[in-house]
Amino acid sequence: MPTSLVVRLVFWLWFAAAVLAGHQLVLQRLPPPAVPGLVLGLTALLLFAYFRLAPIRAWVDALDLRSLVFLHVSRFVGVYFLVLYRRGELPYSFAVPGGLGDITVAAFALPLVFAPFAAARRQRLISIWNIVGLVDILSVVATAARLNLSSPVQLRALTHLPLSLLPTLLVPLIVASHVVIFTRLARDRAAA
Repeated sequence: MPTSLVVRLVFWLWFAAAVLAGHQLVLQRLPPPAVPGLVLGLTALLLFAYFRLAPIRAWVDALDLRSLVFLHVSRFVGVYFLVLYRRGELPYSFAVPGGLGDITVAAFALPLVFAPFAAARRQRLISIWNIVGLVDILSVVATAARLNLSSPVQLRALTHLPLSLLPTLLVPLIVASHVVIFTRLARDRAAA
């Protein structure tokens, strides 16, 4: 079976499981340390697949780097964080810094993908953007873990659809993609 087909199949099965978990409110029934553990575990599985499974690594490395950056346009979900904060459904310490950071990272991803930069300049800009994006997502994850451990009810909005897809699908993909982008940029610099 071709690697691209395997990757797509695994992704859609994972997506279906994440949707089912959100629909069944699985995250609400987990003990508080389990949710950050889930994010960490899923991210580790993705990175294991990339670094240890040659066909997966070859498939990911064949993707245009801009495709990995384009994934981060999904971080416009930060707008919804701000809406939920205004409704009183998410705390300020999570929604506002996380929302504004995600919106910023998503907004800067667009010109990196679509603007006609020279290859060397695009790589420099992606390097800077990648550092900012990784710091932002790690900060959001750390804040969510801290809040979830102290008072899980504050993040209840993240335990049902559509936001339950963040810890069960999107955040692991985002963190892993940042690591892959760093790896590919370093490899490209070493080869140059």
